[in-house]
Amino acid sequence: MAAYVPVPRDLSRVKEKVFLNLTRRQTLCFGAAILIGLPLFFLVKKTGNISLASLVMILVMIPFFLLGMYERNGQPFEVFLKQYIEFAFIRSKKRLYKTDNYYRILAREDWAEKEVDHIVSVSQKRKGKTDKNS
Repeated sequence: MAAYVPVPRDLSRVKEKVFLNLTRRQTLCFGAAILIGLPLFFLVKKTGNISLASLVMILVMIPFFLLGMYERNGQPFEVFLKQYIEFAFIRSKKRLYKTDNYYRILAREDWAEKEVDHIVSVSQKRKGKTDKNS
């Protein structure tokens, strides 16, 4: 019987595995989580409450696991989190969409030309009247 291996069509999405079938990013994040979580577990365990120690360890390690594993639309967690914070808290909710109305510009130019023509014709009439009076 033949064994089939799925081959992805888009090879740009394939990531190089480094250690235990984890990518370099995942290996670094998990290593940092272990380096911080285990000593913290043993420090809190000295108080005698193992449940509290394991809960504290889990809460401290979760951000590192999120940094290593979570990916949305090809973006890592910190990029997604930065964009979400900008969207939710920093940028304004009301986005103004302003266009340059070409017809309004043409109408304004037409009005300006008519106004200039009117001013010129009035000044020529005054000039003609002053020439006749002299």
